[in-house]
Amino acid sequence: MNGSPSGDGDGSPAVPAAYVGTAARSGAVLFTLDIDGERFAVRRAEGGGTAYDWLSGRNRGYGFASSGTPNRPVEEHRESIRAFLAMIDPSTGYIGDD
Repeated sequence: MNGSPSGDGDGSPAVPAAYVGTAARSGAVLFTLDIDGERFAVRRAEGGGTAYDWLSGRNRGYGFASSGTPNRPVEEHRESIRAFLAMIDPSTGYIGDD
């Protein structure tokens, strides 16, 4: 991990939502995380949530946003990223349809 979020979070649940492009990218990169062989940049999203840019993903500009604030424990960021990765269809690199 490069850098560190500050604070203990606000207890808000993290609710992921995929995005393509720059819709959730309002702030500067706060830090990066390497999770299960994938790299993500973590930013503050509009409305106080968190935007995760999937830097190592095969679809440029793809990532997800969470309603949870960036100021939460790193382990919570890791859990959000792992939940996102679990939804990815390996054949497309995008969240699969059920």
